Order: sequence, then structure tokens, then C-alpha cells
Amino acid sequence: MPQEIKKNPGHTCIQLFLILSLIICFGTFKEGLAKNNPQLKNKPLAFTSDEVIHDKELGVIKASGNVEIFNNKQVLLADRISYNQRQDMVTASGNVSLLDSAGHVLFAEYMELSGNFKTAFIQNIKIRLSDNARIVASNAERYDGNSTEMKNAVYSPCTTCASMPDQPPLWQLKAKKIIHNQKQQELEYYDVWMELVGLPLFYTPYFWHPDPTVKRRSGFLAPSTGGTTYLGTTVTTPYFYAISPSRDLTISPTVATRERFLVSGVYRDRYTNGAIDFGGSLAYNSNNKIRGHIKSDVRFDLDDEWRLGLDVNRSTDDTYLRSYGIPTSRVLTTKAYTEGFSQRNYLAAEAYSFQGTAIEDDRDQSPLVLPVVTFNHQSEIGRLGSSNNFNASSIMLTRKNGNNTRRISVDGGWHLPLIGRRGDITKVSVTARGDLYQVRNLTLDKRKGKYSGFSSRFRPQIKVGWRFPLARQHGKISQTLEPIASTIISPYGGNFAKIPNEDSISMEFDDTNLFSDNVFTGRDRVEGGPRIKYGLKWGLIGSKGGYTTAFLGQRYRPKDDNTFVEGSGLEGLLSDFVGRVNVSPGNHLNLGYRTRLDKDNFSFKRNELQLTVGPPALKLGLDYIFFESQSDTDFSGREEVSSNISAKLNRFWYTSIATRYDLAGDGDLRNLGVNLTYDCECFKITTSFTRQFYKDRDVRPGDTILVKFNFKTLGDIQTGLNSANK
Repeated sequence: MPQEIKKNPGHTCIQLFLILSLIICFGTFKEGLAKNNPQLKNKPLAFTSDEVIHDKELGVIKASGNVEIFNNKQVLLADRISYNQRQDMVTASGNVSLLDSAGHVLFAEYMELSGNFKTAFIQNIKIRLSDNARIVASNAERYDGNSTEMKNAVYSPCTTCASMPDQPPLWQLKAKKIIHNQKQQELEYYDVWMELVGLPLFYTPYFWHPDPTVKRRSGFLAPSTGGTTYLGTTVTTPYFYAISPSRDLTISPTVATRERFLVSGVYRDRYTNGAIDFGGSLAYNSNNKIRGHIKSDVRFDLDDEWRLGLDVNRSTDDTYLRSYGIPTSRVLTTKAYTEGFSQRNYLAAEAYSFQGTAIEDDRDQSPLVLPVVTFNHQSEIGRLGSSNNFNASSIMLTRKNGNNTRRISVDGGWHLPLIGRRGDITKVSVTARGDLYQVRNLTLDKRKGKYSGFSSRFRPQIKVGWRFPLARQHGKISQTLEPIASTIISPYGGNFAKIPNEDSISMEFDDTNLFSDNVFTGRDRVEGGPRIKYGLKWGLIGSKGGYTTAFLGQRYRPKDDNTFVEGSGLEGLLSDFVGRVNVSPGNHLNLGYRTRLDKDNFSFKRNELQLTVGPPALKLGLDYIFFESQSDTDFSGREEVSSNISAKLNRFWYTSIATRYDLAGDGDLRNLGVNLTYDCECFKITTSFTRQFYKDRDVRPGDTILVKFNFKTLGDIQTGLNSANK
């Protein structure tokens, strides 16, 4: 039986008396603050403690035991607090901490504050800023609630970077005086030394940086140094201009010893429905020639259905970007587009311009593609699960030298999936496609010369696809087996000489396009005639996520088709075999292999291997690719191997090595990269060495060494050197 709880009237009276006394003292404390600080009269103030003593004659309120004072989003905690009403002074001692509205916390054993907490004197102060950086000083004074001046102070964001607790921080700033101006959101240092692992690194009489409450602010960024054979020694000093909370501009002038000047910049603008990123550079070299580039990205959502974009990527000449060390690609693409989505409809209008950067590229033969219009419609699921689709597109290509092309294409079809009693799946598709071309100056052959005029084709097609997925369980392993087959019937031919080939020049036959209706990537070339495709998929899947899968397939046609060139794997009645294998028994092993085997002797026509082995502590990556060349195409053969090794040496250090060899020639090394990085919570240093063997006109093979220092809360410092090989 539970015992009856007896109430003691005496205890209850004592408790009521203590609560009443605390309320009276709290009211007196608040009244005293408001009397000398009229601005606090209407602001909430809370005060709690274990014990309160009020001396009315002296005008002193004393509180002890878990004292908390809440004043205008500021919180003061201490073991003991004494408030002098006449002097409007709060004295706090014992585990004192003051949390301000910005998230900064001040720690001390003794603190004297004004009643409104705006002014204070603090001994042996420690400050934890909102980003967890710390400041320690012998004493400090606080003015107007916005500025704190600290004497003999040390600043550092480091905690765990040191291997031993009694060691100094990895890096720190020691100053005779540090002023934290919260109104201007700045930390100012006077007579300051930077120390790295306890050793003086550099001295400056004055230094400042924004406090953690600043997300972005105008000013100079950390400079970087470097050097290349073409430019000589370089110094870059970026300036960041915060135009508004959603808009900024970064200008980076570069001074070089061998060239005159280089200025690069990036403008960024953000809107609720889009973004603008506009970058570029301008250089004036020693030959009195102006060089430069533009790279911009614009994205805007006009409404819930329509959006538009513009990508501009151009350079004044082919080698400018590589000469000045600006990242680039083989082809610079400029694109403008708008697209709309409405239920099951899609409409897009696009325009393209290309600029090749290799020596063999001819700008006069590079096409201007304007416009490209695409429309797609997919119907709802109808009776018996059937559906239909409709697609239309048009394109115009214009060149200064060479053929000009206009094309309109329309296609559509009806599709019906059927599921058999045993679980086999059959899909029947009846489709048709029509293309209309207008060309000008199309080269036919040496005898016929050039052709200008119209040409067309019509392609009806029937396709029946079938697959039979099978599965069974072996303990914790599931096994799957799935035969796949497809039959397509369509007219022979279709690739007339008067139809240009703009988008289907290169073709790769592999497992990814074995069952495609058209093995060509574009629309200018089509497959003709009846054909049969078949393959077999097999897989093992473990209960813990490991798996092994394999696939092998082939195509057959009853009649030769000269559409496919020698070496494509599709010439002849039977195609080559294509297959793939994927093995991943766990998180530390992934193997992917794709191949194409000759149909007659099973020799390898194509091999691709991707292998990743090991945990993050030591991981090996290996990529190998081999494929034979195809005649009468730009698809040249290749054989190369690339590898990378990455190792996490300990908690802070990791390194990586990457190489690429060209095995098709003399086994030459094409690229080499070595990286060593130290990364902890407050500091990161990255050292990299890269050797490139690319050569193109004024771009020479060379070695690049880059060292980048990242000091958390301060910024980055980068230096590098590039030397060209003969």
C-alpha cells in the first residue's frame, strides 16, 4: 500500500515566504536598473538565483548560487552577483559567462558591468566567438555594448589540430591589443605576430578581419603568387566587392614579369527565380596584342512551366586559356535556350556556337546552330496499358565554308506492353519517322561534286521486345537470370548521299546501345532492314548489399548493310559480341568491365576496365581502355591506362598519386600528378605537383607546383610555379 504523503504547514509557509521575498527583490532589482536606465523600463528583464539578499540602506542586491540575469537578449551567468543601485554597477564573480545576441560568449572569474551590460571591466577574459574561434587576454574593457578592447591577447580557431593538449595551437595570432568592434563586425589587431606550431611566422603592426557574424564584405582577399614559363613570376591580388546581399563582384588583377598585365573577374547575381554568373579576363601581352575570354551562365525560371538559360564560352584565340593557366575544355560551347514543361509535353528552342581550341580546328567550318526546336509528347496510359508518343524537331546549321543544312524530323508511335502467364514481358511498338532536308554546298564525291537542294525519307518500323526475368533464393543470396530478345522490321537503306551526316559521324557499339532502335547517336543516320537482337543477363545479390552481374549479347541481320564501316563491330550479318561484368562484394571493392569480342575468333576489339580497391586509408583506382580504330571516321583507336592511389596517413594527412600512360605509341607517360594534404579544423595546406605533356603552338609541356594555405576565418594564400619542358 502506498504511504500517505503528509503535508507540513510550516514548510509550506517557509516556501511561500522565500518565493515572496524573491519576487520583491526581483522587482527592486528591476526598478533600480530602470531608474538609472530609462531605456530599460519597457524591456523584459529576468533574474533568478538560489539566494537573494537585499540591503535597502546601502542599495545593494546580492545574489548567489546559479545566478542568471536576462537582459535584452543577453545572458549573464555567475556564482555570485552584486548589484549597486546607486552606482548602477553589477559585480559578478565565480564562473562568469556573458552570452551576447550575436552568439559570442565571454568567460571570466571576475567581471564588473554597468546595469545595462554595455560597459564592463573583465579580468583574465576568454571569448568563444560564434564560429568557435577563441580569444584569451589578461584583461579587457567593454564600451557601449559594441566594442571590447583586450590587452595581451591571443586569437586562434584551433583546438584539435595539436597532438597534445599542452601544446600551443597549430597557428595563432598574438597581439598587444585586440579590439572586437561588434557594430562594425571587425576584429582589429595591433603589434601582432602570427605563430605556426609555436614559431613566429611574420609580424605586422596592424591587421584586421571580419568577425564570424559577417557572411560577406567588400575588401581585398589574400594575394597569391605563382609563375609560368610564358608569364614569368605572377602576383594576383583579388578584390571582392559586395554590391548587395545577393550580388557581388570579384576583380583579380595579375602582375607578371614577362607579360604586361592580366585582369580577370567574376560577377554573381542571385534572384528568387534565377541566377547570373558572368566571368572573363583581359590580357595585354608584350606583343601589343589584347587577348581574353568570356564565360557566363544565366538561368531564370519565367514561371512554373518555362525557363531560359544562356551559356557564353568564348576566347580571342585557341591557346590563350592554356597559356594563362585558365581551366578550359577541348571545345568552347556557347548555348542559349528556353524550354517549357506542361503535363506530358516538352518544348525547347536552342542555339549553339562552337569554338575549337586545337590546331586542327577550323573556325570557318564550325557551324552556327540556330535554331534547334524540339517537341515531345507522351500520352496517358490507355486501354490495355497502351500509350503513344509524338516527337518533332527542326535544326539549321550554317557555316562560312562548307555545307549548310536545314532539317525537319517528325516521328511517333503506339506501344503496348503484355505480361504473360509465366511472368514474361512482351512490348509491341509500331512507329514511323519522316525527315526532310534542305542542303547547300554538300560534297557528294569528286565525280558528282556538290549538291544543293531537297531530300527526304520515310521510315515505318515494327518492334517486338521480349524478356523473361527469373529469380530464386539460395540462403542469403538471390540469383537472377533474364533472357532478352528484340526483333525490328523496317525498310532497307535510308542513308542517301544527298542526306548530310552532321550528328552521327562517330558511333560506338557496346552493351549500352545493343537494344536501341537506332544504334547511331544522332538522327542523320538510321539503321535499315530487319534485325534481331538477343542477350542474357545474370546476377547474384547478397543480403548485405554485395552483388555480381554479367551480360552478353549480339545482333543479327539477314542482309549486309554498308551503313556500318569496317571496325564498327556491326559490319556483316552477325555483329560482334558485347558484354559487361560488374562485381562489388562490399564497400572496398568495385570492378566494372566492358568488352566487345570479334564474332569470328573472339579476339578483343574493345576493353574497358574500372577497378577500385581498398578502404579510405589506402585506395587504389585503375582504369584501362582499348578500342580499335574505325575506317572512314574520326573515331581513332586508343589504348591507355590511368591509375591513382590515395592514402589517409592519419587523422590529418592524406596523399594521392595519379598517372596516365598512352600505350598505343611507345608507352609514354602523358600525365603525372602528386598531391599531399594536411587538413584539420582550423588549417589546411595542399601541395601538388603536376606534369603535363600536351603541346600546341605557344603551349609547351611543363611542370606545375602549387602550394595553397587555408587559414580558417582568415582566408587562403596560394603560390605556385610552372616551368616548361623543351
